[in-house]
Amino acid sequence: MFKLGKLTDYGTVVMTALAAEPQRLRNAQDLAVQTRVAAPTVAKLLKQLCKAGLVESVRGAHGGYRLAREASAITVADVVSAIEGPIALTQCAIHSGGCSIEAFCGVRGNWRLIGTAIRQALEAVTLEQMAAPLRGTPSTERSEAPMRMMRFSGEARPQGGEG
Repeated sequence: MFKLGKLTDYGTVVMTALAAEPQRLRNAQDLAVQTRVAAPTVAKLLKQLCKAGLVESVRGAHGGYRLAREASAITVADVVSAIEGPIALTQCAIHSGGCSIEAFCGVRGNWRLIGTAIRQALEAVTLEQMAAPLRGTPSTERSEAPMRMMRFSGEARPQGGEG
């Protein structure tokens, strides 16, 4: 099964909570209560997200955390990369030389192609779109193209359809 790690899932939940009220400074405990993610996990995630430049910390009695830039300028791919590292399905899609069959492998290029499609789909969804249901507003700018289309060998094909 291909799936994101639990920390990445929780990181997206925390970032979406911040995006729902971008003007409000939030502390880790407040975010933990709202998201129902354990406070130590939220604190760990906020540290990683700060290091990646997605969240900024404001010190002081009335300090807390907020998005480092507009929610519309942060994608799900940004969050995944901040927590997981580079987006790829196989190690060889990122780094050369780590596999004993690399010189003879006929599928490496295809794994890179699939990884690119997944990365593009994650880049097409912003935190603003993710937070829309939390704010009670519909997201009319949600890009559905990555869900409908995938690129293979330069040819666009409907996903799940004939083509």
